[in-house]
Amino acid sequence: MSVQPQIVALGGGGFSMEPENPLLDDYILRLTGKEQPRICFVPTASGDAVLYINRFYKAFDESRARPAHLPLFERDNRNLRAFLLAQDVIYVGGGNVANLLQIWRRHGVDTILRECWEAGIILCGISAGMNCWFEACSTDSFGPLAPLADGLGFLPGSACPHYDGEPERRPTFLRFVREGDLPNGYAADDGAALHFVGRELKRVVSSRPDARAYRIERRDDGEVTETPLPCNLLQASETPEPADSEFTEPFVERIRRAVADDPFDFPIAPEDDDLRN
Repeated sequence: MSVQPQIVALGGGGFSMEPENPLLDDYILRLTGKEQPRICFVPTASGDAVLYINRFYKAFDESRARPAHLPLFERDNRNLRAFLLAQDVIYVGGGNVANLLQIWRRHGVDTILRECWEAGIILCGISAGMNCWFEACSTDSFGPLAPLADGLGFLPGSACPHYDGEPERRPTFLRFVREGDLPNGYAADDGAALHFVGRELKRVVSSRPDARAYRIERRDDGEVTETPLPCNLLQASETPEPADSEFTEPFVERIRRAVADDPFDFPIAPEDDDLRN
């Protein structure tokens, strides 16, 4: 089997916003082709919020996956590269994308994530976890919505999550692109996800009928176009199509063997009896 870099960028939804609707998260898990994939939650953007981490473990229990999370605010002496390269899915949570990027770069996580991406590990995320993969984005990291131009750049252009979920998101993103503050890009409603293979958009999927995604582009005359993208409403039994690849399975296996001797099992967060979805 061949693999290729893949990113699933959620405008909203998933376990933290739609706890009773697992369609987007199930879609991500099925991309691995494994019955019980290793999935790592990265809650950096929320300041490693305990409630958020507990929600992750409640959603991805051991009947569904092999969950773990990566703490950076109380970091221990584990090898970050070995830990992340041992995962099948890396799921980035929402919060403050500007803080997330600075912390990742300080700890070298940005470089490791690129290696994971190139190795075929599925990268995904919601809100800040959508924005981070692009070159630029619209974010409320600084209070009012503002353009941010120093994303990881794994994906080209700009991003806007919560396109239908917060009143100012749509008009502000359109203005940023119109005025040249952000490059052309993509917007996704809550419940919609953009599935990229390599740096190309492969598919748009949604967890509810009214969720959409859009291509936003500035024309030569300075106006912007907002093009709705074809969207597939997910069903519980749907299995994603395999992605073609220039990366071969032996390439991935060499990486996995290189880190196999390093311990990476983080303890599972204790169950919180007061947790409410």
